[in-house]
Amino acid sequence: MLESARTIVDEHADLERQLADPAVHADPAALRRLNKRYAALAPTVAAYHAWTGARDDLEAARELAAEDPSFAEEVPALEQTLAAAEEKLRRLLLPRDEDDDRDVILEVKAGEGGEESALFAGDLTRMYLRFAERAGWKADIVDATESDLGGYKDVRVAIKAKGTPEPGEAPWARLKYEGGVHRVQRVPVTESQGRIHTSAVGVLVTPELEDVDEDVVIGPNDLKIDVYRSSGPGGQSVNTTDSAVRITHLPTGVVVSCQNEKSQLQNKESALRVLKARLRQIQIDEREAQASAARKSQVRTVDRSERIRTYNFPENRIADHRTGYKAYNLDAVLDGDLAPVVDSAVTADEAARMQAVADGS
Repeated sequence: MLESARTIVDEHADLERQLADPAVHADPAALRRLNKRYAALAPTVAAYHAWTGARDDLEAARELAAEDPSFAEEVPALEQTLAAAEEKLRRLLLPRDEDDDRDVILEVKAGEGGEESALFAGDLTRMYLRFAERAGWKADIVDATESDLGGYKDVRVAIKAKGTPEPGEAPWARLKYEGGVHRVQRVPVTESQGRIHTSAVGVLVTPELEDVDEDVVIGPNDLKIDVYRSSGPGGQSVNTTDSAVRITHLPTGVVVSCQNEKSQLQNKESALRVLKARLRQIQIDEREAQASAARKSQVRTVDRSERIRTYNFPENRIADHRTGYKAYNLDAVLDGDLAPVVDSAVTADEAARMQAVADGS
């Protein structure tokens, strides 16, 4: 642990020297990358200094206790301080998801349940928008296909942090656990007999790439771009010009369409943002598929087709099937109080990674 921590401390010091160089400030993209890395390492550096300070205090107390027994009374408390500092440092030294500081594209798709599923897709979308607002993020609907009753058949939301978030507090670090099948149990508005129905909604979360990011390379002949007229619920035309855009990535077959913006250029830009995020996710999934068995035990690697959460309206209950989290405040969660549910996934993921490190050591 000491060796890896020292490496981070040295890198942090080197970044500080680079940031003090006026030449670096002439390159905004490089400056942004350095600042982001510097901020990401800062908590680990602080934890390392806290650990070394606690270690030195304990050693000094033990040495003094050999000469003056009164110092021995301080040893138990200092041992607890050192243990807590070491535990925090170990957690911060765990391998990080390289995308944790990114913004996200969050997609919600109606599934089993027809119109009721589309209505619940609308409920989930509002939940994420309100959660983003509570977190101090900026959230915009990039594209949406509405259902006849006011829900969403398909909706994409771009969620961005404002400024530089603390490590573990960026949109991807918090929302990456939301991908999967969300099940709802309630009496639909279309149900005349008062019977409880079960329907499902799919959520896909992908990290959004920055303009300077070169991880996803799209060749000049990789895209097929079609334009068509936008339409509203029930096929109603809402645009008399061919402003809607459909982009097909030929090498992978991924298709993205956007029609919410007023101009063809704006819709094309929005579609490309979503496409790049999806292609990046394909890379992540391929990387995850090659991971070790211990790594696959993480919450993050649960199959996206697996039901991850149930929202039971009659009991006002929400239950996460991966972490065992259960609470009877569904109304508050749907109003954006999603943090405790997300925290349960973060904690479970962290515990799995710590166990994987312990098993490998």
